[in-house]
Amino acid sequence: MSDEKHGEPNPIVNALSNTIAAIRADDDQLELAKAHEALHPKAIEKLSVQEARSQPTVADAVKHLLTQQGRATDPTALVPGVRATPLSIDTDHGPLQATVYAPEDATGQGAQLPVVLFFHGGGWVIADKEVYDGGARGLAKQAHAIVVSVDYRQAPEHKFPAAWDDALASYRWLTQFASRIGGDARRLALAGESAGGNLALATAIAARDAGLPPPRHVLSVYPVAQTSLNTESYLENAIAKPLNRAMVKWFVDHLVRTEDDLADPRLSLIDADLRGLPPVTIINARLDPLRSDGAKLEDALEKAGTPVERREYEGVAHEFFGAAAVLEKARLAQAYAGERLRESLAI
Repeated sequence: MSDEKHGEPNPIVNALSNTIAAIRADDDQLELAKAHEALHPKAIEKLSVQEARSQPTVADAVKHLLTQQGRATDPTALVPGVRATPLSIDTDHGPLQATVYAPEDATGQGAQLPVVLFFHGGGWVIADKEVYDGGARGLAKQAHAIVVSVDYRQAPEHKFPAAWDDALASYRWLTQFASRIGGDARRLALAGESAGGNLALATAIAARDAGLPPPRHVLSVYPVAQTSLNTESYLENAIAKPLNRAMVKWFVDHLVRTEDDLADPRLSLIDADLRGLPPVTIINARLDPLRSDGAKLEDALEKAGTPVERREYEGVAHEFFGAAAVLEKARLAQAYAGERLRESLAI
């Protein structure tokens, strides 16, 4: 097969996926999908890991669409009033690189702000904190909190549970050193998107079991919460974009060491001990294979007696949350997430 054809989506499946999206997606979500398509992404599930990591992302599509609309693409213009600075977090496995997002109007006021530890998505294999800048930056603005977005070790170079170990290590660091970044260690929260949505809740569980100071809230945006690929939404959105059923299988195959890992409660959160956790907010997109994961997680949390609220957004797809620059539902979802975080993080 020629390099030009390598990794190309199946043309029939691609056309069908686009047709379904045209019927089900909001107008602005459809415009974003077209912008992504214009960047010629290949089928992740047909690529090597290195090839997959170089594919255009939804964040790239947002910039492309903004350029088409004649608008600024600078993150500081899209989310004004938030300052970003680098941070290195020391762990037993080496330093983790992070970005600290802080509301500028709090600079120099002397009061310590609450801190939200944020984990990016990408199936634990691809992407990084830069790709998920939109969600993290938006949360800093909406929650009026410091957001620390951290890059954790990824598979297949670092198999399960390396990312989970790094997530807990970064949370442990914040419980001790939040003041170094102007944060209040008494007011911590966890958040993440997709794979990071899983890490956020798994870290709250691990912190409880390790006897660490508990977070006050967990925000889990379209999380991976179980490992079956036969849920209602996986079947309904099997060929959806930008995430489909085959891609999730590709991610998980690169992540796990053996089939036994699929049953580990850190990965299959619905089978974890969910008692005694802080309030949880789950955000889902309708056009997403992971929608049922969120619903199943909501049910499991309710059965465990943990306060939970889940909101599902019609007409949008996986990765919508960080695209507030171009999606109305993303702006609404970020405002809702910020409100939920502020309620729990208030003094």
